[in-house]
Amino acid sequence: VSTMNAKTRSEGEEEASGMRNKTLGENGHLGEVKRKQVIRVTYMIAALDLTFLFMQMGLMPYMAKSLGLDSVGFGYLQTTFGVLQLVGGYIFGRFADQFGARAALMLSCASGSVFFLLMSLSTSIPLLFLSRLPAVFMHGMPGAQKVITDVTAPSQRAGALGKLGLCFGVGIICGSSLGGVLSTKFGIFAPTYVGLVGSVINTLIAMVWIPSQTKPKSDHHVTEHSNLFSIREIMRLMKFPGVMEVFMVKVFSGFPMGLFMIMFSIISMDFFHLEAVESGYLMAYFGVLQMVVQGLVVGKLASHCTEMTLLRLSVFVFAGVGLGMALMRTVWHYCIIAVPLVFAFSMLATITDSILTKAVPSSDTGAMLGICASVQPLTRTVGPTIGGILYKQFGVSSFGYLQLMVNLGLFVYLLKSKIPLGEMKSQ
Repeated sequence: VSTMNAKTRSEGEEEASGMRNKTLGENGHLGEVKRKQVIRVTYMIAALDLTFLFMQMGLMPYMAKSLGLDSVGFGYLQTTFGVLQLVGGYIFGRFADQFGARAALMLSCASGSVFFLLMSLSTSIPLLFLSRLPAVFMHGMPGAQKVITDVTAPSQRAGALGKLGLCFGVGIICGSSLGGVLSTKFGIFAPTYVGLVGSVINTLIAMVWIPSQTKPKSDHHVTEHSNLFSIREIMRLMKFPGVMEVFMVKVFSGFPMGLFMIMFSIISMDFFHLEAVESGYLMAYFGVLQMVVQGLVVGKLASHCTEMTLLRLSVFVFAGVGLGMALMRTVWHYCIIAVPLVFAFSMLATITDSILTKAVPSSDTGAMLGICASVQPLTRTVGPTIGGILYKQFGVSSFGYLQLMVNLGLFVYLLKSKIPLGEMKSQ
């Protein structure tokens, strides 16, 4: 029965997608030309938003140090950011369902403007902590994913969502390098001014170029009167066929690697013995890999393989990455491991987001994307404590062994389980 429900839902989604491809007229539906334009603008907004985000991430340790914040205090600052993003993820997604993807993107960009304004005024530690508050609504990537989900057919969704990874790569490369150049030449607050102006421009772009409603009108009434935050609503979404299983795979498969990345700044200094400049080059290398994988690999594989096949593949590769990490000794080993690591990470994120948004009604895709977006903040919240214990007690190899064991277990589970999904390939 659940398989039939999933099939019926997929057919309904495809029928709704036909409405999206009509010429823009009095009905308010997106025509093909308009749809492609909206997608390109969404990619641009996401790339700019991520550039500003990575720019401030590189700046924060130096700003915190200049204000006299020690490593423990900086950990609290990072945890504060993670908790706020965790709390805001689902609320932001439900907001997008009720008020539209454009309103959600504008909220995210406007919150970014306030975020950078408060950062530019942070002349004391309390003000620096205060500047984290707007992060509760800073969800540019989920906002962009919501637009893409609304304007693409389910069969095209994985490829379109995968291309957002190009924006992630652009953000890593441009944000890291731009933040360093600006702070070195014009002072530590210069990147915050650029982020402020850029976020305001992003808000205006979203206001002008993204339609007020990106999903068919027939979808709007479902969530019109629901609460912005409800545990009952979250549990309702988790009860749809296959949702809980795929979401648990999404959470646990990448969790050990998330712990490693949280501790990477310390590992790069203590284990790899890298200088700050060399760490920057390594981040740029990751950005390039991300762009190549998302731009050239994910979409092509999604057009030839079912999503369940790709989900199993990404988990299996993640297990291999864990074995490689357990055995690595130098930064060059890590550079080699980074190739399958980025592949597995990108594929898992794209495929799980695609599966989960197709498993729920189109009126709930924003909420589902918000729940998905809470996975990384959750890791950032609990990660520093768990990661610190693992690193201190068992060393770098412990992250690899944990990654290997968790993903081998998940791979066996995916092979044996019958998760009800509407299997389809991208076109």
